[in-house]
Amino acid sequence: MANEIYGNLKGIRNSVIEELKTFYDIRLEGGQLLTSELALRMADVTDFINREVSVYVARNGQVLAVSVGNDQSVELPPVDGRRGASRLSGVRCVHTHPNGNPLLSGVDISALKNNRFDAMIAVGVTSPDISQSQMSFGMITGIDDNEQYQVECYGPLTLQEAEGVFFPNLAAMVERILDKQTGSASLAQGTERAIIVGMEYGAPNSSGWTAEDSLEELKQLADTAGAEVVARFLQKRPKPDPAFFIGRGKVQELALYVQQENVDLCIFDDELSPAQQRNIEQSMGVRVLDRTALILDIFAQRAHTNEGKLQVELAQLQYTLPRIMGKGLALSRLGGGIGTRGPGETKLEVDRRRIRDRIAYIKECIGKVKSVRTLHRAGRAKASVPTVSLVGYTNAGKSTLLNTLTNSDIYAQDQLFATLDPTTRQLDLPNKQQAILTDTVGFIQRLPHQLVAAFQSTLEEVVQSDVLLHVIDVSHELYKEQAAAVYQVLDELGAKDKTIITVYNKIDKLPPDSGLAERLSKEENSICISAKGRYNLDGLLALIAENLKLKAVEESFLVPYSDSAAVGRLHDAGTVLEQEYLAEGTLLKVRLDAEQVQQFAKYLAADAKA
Repeated sequence: MANEIYGNLKGIRNSVIEELKTFYDIRLEGGQLLTSELALRMADVTDFINREVSVYVARNGQVLAVSVGNDQSVELPPVDGRRGASRLSGVRCVHTHPNGNPLLSGVDISALKNNRFDAMIAVGVTSPDISQSQMSFGMITGIDDNEQYQVECYGPLTLQEAEGVFFPNLAAMVERILDKQTGSASLAQGTERAIIVGMEYGAPNSSGWTAEDSLEELKQLADTAGAEVVARFLQKRPKPDPAFFIGRGKVQELALYVQQENVDLCIFDDELSPAQQRNIEQSMGVRVLDRTALILDIFAQRAHTNEGKLQVELAQLQYTLPRIMGKGLALSRLGGGIGTRGPGETKLEVDRRRIRDRIAYIKECIGKVKSVRTLHRAGRAKASVPTVSLVGYTNAGKSTLLNTLTNSDIYAQDQLFATLDPTTRQLDLPNKQQAILTDTVGFIQRLPHQLVAAFQSTLEEVVQSDVLLHVIDVSHELYKEQAAAVYQVLDELGAKDKTIITVYNKIDKLPPDSGLAERLSKEENSICISAKGRYNLDGLLALIAENLKLKAVEESFLVPYSDSAAVGRLHDAGTVLEQEYLAEGTLLKVRLDAEQVQQFAKYLAADAKA
């Protein structure tokens, strides 16, 4: 918008805003860095309102934008410039310091680097005699060995001295230096620089997780997502602020840090409301994610199968929908009747409707996948093939254990959520029995409910399994709390009462004299192993076979010819291994679930030989 004034205009008189709009009529001529006229008019406004004022000037001397901040900083309006790594933006920023200090601050220098301004110019406003105000300026002068911009600062200078600086020569010299240093390549972008923010509030957490523990896990999640965590902040409050979560003052403090340290991303360790996220983003000027959005991003990176991608997209859309702010029924596309006629849908309402349509379509697709999984499970049940599922906290070693037990090579890394798509392999047990072993997605404390709902078809593999192997990273100092988080998710899935073998993994990382492995191995239906070191895997296989004995058995049945229909029922109930026709009837050796044996008890032929 022409002559628009950006930034914090609250409490500013209309007459001052009109004065600011006249700045657009000023033009810097003859290659001047700054004119006394512009500097004094900016200083006059700053002296009156006690706020920073900034003006953005193109190389041709035209004023592109005018912005107002507070007494410490000023918002950077959207100013487009050139983006080549060997070129500056073509825009210089002139701003005032109400405290009278003409030197550039750390925030000024950071903004200079981030936006590749031609120059960052600060005017220290001296009150009451603003004519005595001085200025300084900084320019990018090259790139260091770490591929970061180098800055040189000049001043303080009087306003008259500043008028004598011939700016075009300086800008051209800098761009020649940058061109030599970058060559034809662009400056490396690297990973996103992020800060993580947690808050401790309310009564102490009875689960054993401290705010510091949760923040450390958030850092691991950020690392997994590909971000570089440069700082962490922990705020203590009685309760969350409804508008800014951690409070307006803390958000403003972080906004200065973000600008000074060239931060791209701010990640919160709690779920933010749509309003909180929007307010914080507007105040900080960088992207803001909460814990749920970060986990969803990791899942999106890890999804490779069509089913996995559909489930992740469903979770993301369910998370995004309430964050699109529309106007509800006031802009419905109803067209008839008093009170229902209107201007039609806005862009926001169209977006929301499209998201709902997409959600419905994805749910339909996932429903078809669910039907296929149901058929596969029915086939395995008919064949009486027992199923075993690996469950546990993320990065507990489930995928490594599956690789070791089944001689597979699925992706297994020391990362959170390395496995997303379920993987199924054949498992050979000591009693020559075979089972199906499935690796599932790892759990985590405060697992987003969108993920639990979206991955319902995948997690049904857990619910329908005969035995669960709960893999625990016993070397983690919070292994008890992690185990409790897994049991909570299993309870939500309705699988807490399944047969569970507790597998304490990574015991090779325990101190030799801790005695923990000895104590844990005495627990009922538990075992200590090292999947990577292949320690005690035979014991684990034996324990699995022992637990499956009650699930599937092999029995011989002698069915009289007069009751031949029972032969068909036995074929339906299990897997017929052998069948022989004798004088007394049909002798069958069948593998079936132990619970089904009683249905055919009268045909049992324990002493018969097939």
